[in-house]
Amino acid sequence: MHLEKPLLEDWMRAFYFTTKYDIGSSGVKNFSLKELFNLIDLVPNDLGNIIFNDSETFGNYELRRCISQRWGDGDPSSVLVGNGSNEVIFLLLNSLLSKGDEVIVLRPIYHTLGKLAESLSCNVKEWALDSSNNFQPNLEDLRKLISSKTRMVIVNFPHNPSGVSITKDQLDELISIVSVESAYLIWDAAFEEIVFHDNPLPNPYLFYNKSVYIGTVSKSYGLAGLRLGWCISDPAIIKKCENMKDYTSLYVSPLNEFIGLHFIKNIEKITNNIIPRIKLNYRKLSSWLDDHNDKIGGCLPDGGVSTFLKIFGCKDTEDFCINLAKEKKTLLVPGKCFGYPEFVRLGFGASIQELEEGLNNLSQSIRFL
Repeated sequence: MHLEKPLLEDWMRAFYFTTKYDIGSSGVKNFSLKELFNLIDLVPNDLGNIIFNDSETFGNYELRRCISQRWGDGDPSSVLVGNGSNEVIFLLLNSLLSKGDEVIVLRPIYHTLGKLAESLSCNVKEWALDSSNNFQPNLEDLRKLISSKTRMVIVNFPHNPSGVSITKDQLDELISIVSVESAYLIWDAAFEEIVFHDNPLPNPYLFYNKSVYIGTVSKSYGLAGLRLGWCISDPAIIKKCENMKDYTSLYVSPLNEFIGLHFIKNIEKITNNIIPRIKLNYRKLSSWLDDHNDKIGGCLPDGGVSTFLKIFGCKDTEDFCINLAKEKKTLLVPGKCFGYPEFVRLGFGASIQELEEGLNNLSQSIRFL
């Protein structure tokens, strides 16, 4: 296996820890342990009885049960818990794909979803979103790509980096297109809870048993550092990941599982804390984009906390983003990290104060373009 170097992670290594104002990340502001415990009614002493034994291969049974009840069909055996969704994606693709398999991947997309199939020597086709149409998905493009040879289709909606999404009717059509060829549908739902115009999309596995739904406590929930993710699918598909799991992480820490279990049991308290803040940030971003539509173009997202914007007159935004990071201590991600060098990923999941400072710094910088 030859893994291509992920440009996004290179960028984050270089600038995430050295900047002060984060308007480039695609997740919400992360909680401290104290903030989280106050929300979910835990105290530090509650951790005292945790024993650092091995855990179950596919995750603590009670945690899997809660995940399946919240997002799935109620069957714990349909759930695999991993050390973040990155591990879950790695396990799935390595377990379900073989050399030469035809795989359709949304473009642009997060590198783990987009590049792993290539590393496995699969025949990768790109379902490219049209940048001239604000990256709006066109299902007819997918219909033209899919064939009887297609083994897997990989998507994430709401989409990272653009924030576009599809409707429930479009999801039904997507499932129909994929199911006709009996292909796997990998459905990354990292941003499911945060939507601005419609209800969250349902889990495709509830309608098509070769779907694999991927979730995480990162992105929408402010717990990126907990490193906890999961997938929900047919138990036979979950079972296929067992051997690969035995050769990688073996299991998830009981400490992470304990916190994750209480997080899911109290998830409404988490979302009630996060979503009002994000909607306030969304309105702030909307106003900012209106004020700068002569310098920067794009559209407001349907969901998630990132959008993909074009800086007018800038064919490659990398140098601009480097200068912004060094001179203004402000993180913005160049579109090169996603294969679109004329764009930038702007994230608005930070605190309102950090977002305002970051946008003000960006305003000052684009004046000179």
